[in-house]
Amino acid sequence: MTDVTTPTQSRPLALITGGGTGIGAAIARRLSQDGFDVVVSGRRREKLDEVVASVEGAGGSARALVMDVTDADSVSEGVATLGRCDVVVNNAGGALGVTRVEDGDPAEWERMYATNVVGTMRVTQAVLPLLRRSARATIVDISSIAGERVYEGGAGYVAAKHGTSVVSETLRLELNGENIRVVDIRPGMVRTEEFSLTRLHGDQAAADKVYADVDRPLVADDVAECVGFVVGLPQHVNIDTMVIKPVAQAAPHKLHRGPIDWKDAR
Repeated sequence: MTDVTTPTQSRPLALITGGGTGIGAAIARRLSQDGFDVVVSGRRREKLDEVVASVEGAGGSARALVMDVTDADSVSEGVATLGRCDVVVNNAGGALGVTRVEDGDPAEWERMYATNVVGTMRVTQAVLPLLRRSARATIVDISSIAGERVYEGGAGYVAAKHGTSVVSETLRLELNGENIRVVDIRPGMVRTEEFSLTRLHGDQAAADKVYADVDRPLVADDVAECVGFVVGLPQHVNIDTMVIKPVAQAAPHKLHRGPIDWKDAR
């Protein structure tokens, strides 16, 4: 593969999977602002190129890497082009469907597990040799509050995100004694352009209803801000788990719909 050229050696490098849209794209922009060369990976080259253009337009350094985390050869070939890696953000994932267990589609469940769990494992395995050469070695897994709380109609996604979080927790134990940080980020409701639309099979009206009357749901930049924070801490400081929710969301099943008196707070 020839998507990635050798990065500037004086700057750390971050690989972001699922980097073409939403949270992944926002993380790429944030880490670039923090002085990283960023490699944005995903399956859709045109989306990756848009993120690269955005990063470079702001004065940063970015490269696109077409890579499918569900394909072992794609991951091994893609990571082989990097040469070095200081931070990996396992963001590729997503949800499909909102059905009860009795009505669940096994193909959707398998797809969610393949991206959220096996994909995270596959990318982590591939980059660990590079991380072990870095003084800033950090693994950031983007899970979800679904990684710790269940809700009706979400079993397939909940099971997959529980898997993501369990991978993070286990890896932290297994790497104990090395200089590699392992961080599990668990966002709640985040309004992005594709997450709910994909989950609801392209039904725009249904996707819009998810966020209807919610006063200030999280946006992708909010999650990216938190990733920038944990990555920027001194190397001996590890944020094991960070749960991020909008004020309107007390829990997956407890969501306030209606105005909140922010008292002019920003």
